[in-house]
Amino acid sequence: MIKSDEILRIVNEGLEALPYDRRPMSLYEPIRYVLSLGGKRIRPVLMLLGYNLFKEHPEDILMPALGLETYHNYTLLHDDLMDNADMRRGHETVHKKWDANTAILSGDSMLVLAYQRMAQCDAAHLPQVLSLFTETALEIGEGQQYDMDFETRSDVTEDEYIEMIRLKTSVLLACALKIGAILGDATPEDADLLYQFGEKIGLAFQLQDDLLDVYGDPKVFGKAIGGDITSNKKTYMLINAVNRANPEQRAELMRWIEAKNFNRQEKVAAVTRLYDEIGIRRLCEEKINFYFEQGKLLLEQVNVPSERKAELRLYTNNMMHREK
Repeated sequence: MIKSDEILRIVNEGLEALPYDRRPMSLYEPIRYVLSLGGKRIRPVLMLLGYNLFKEHPEDILMPALGLETYHNYTLLHDDLMDNADMRRGHETVHKKWDANTAILSGDSMLVLAYQRMAQCDAAHLPQVLSLFTETALEIGEGQQYDMDFETRSDVTEDEYIEMIRLKTSVLLACALKIGAILGDATPEDADLLYQFGEKIGLAFQLQDDLLDVYGDPKVFGKAIGGDITSNKKTYMLINAVNRANPEQRAELMRWIEAKNFNRQEKVAAVTRLYDEIGIRRLCEEKINFYFEQGKLLLEQVNVPSERKAELRLYTNNMMHREK
């Protein structure tokens, strides 16, 4: 079994080696730029780890894994444009460094390149791989639309939020693992179990991101704390705070949500205090643990020796900052 840090090295070297020899360079340079900005490369690493459960030499499916990472970064490029974000991973976003039209066109080309790279798998598995990849890409667009729709709604339910993050975040992790399994000649049952494992881990991962946005260490989290609070983002935490607050707490929460002018630090401190009073942190941690434990049970059912799962188990524990 190959270690995840070795797989990460293979992925990063593979991304650096991708040729961009088509013209005009002004179309392809932003794509190269986006893929050079780093990141955890979680999705291609998961694909190769999923493959390695069943077969040796995960580097044999490197190009489809790079296709998945290309697709993921395409979604980030367009997300940044929609959010009008200035920075990504400490660097200027494409629309900021170039312009909005460049971001749209290079993003579109990036999606095509993602398909071209994904298609570089063996012919026997190609229909199944492209079918899953296409379904996943459609679901991610649906998740993004739900997220946008929620911005103008005050009645978003917890179930709706969980479904949104399943579509927007979880299905791509699930897709990564299942494509790895398919290309590794796993049984349909094992491939489906890995998909479900990826879904549960993805839900836990996104809910943890919500939690860290309020309670994380900015040095570790990599960005300022409280961004979701200042933008009134409909997270698991805000939805539950509104639903579980007593009348007095709800009134204060709504005042902050509806405030047009506010001091950022004051708002973050006040809403965090309300979360503490209502017990939102504990609630969120319990939900994270619920999905994480569900995921672990699904991985246990995959029909390969336990020692072959050790690296995938360790990698997902590290994703969630878990010790065991």
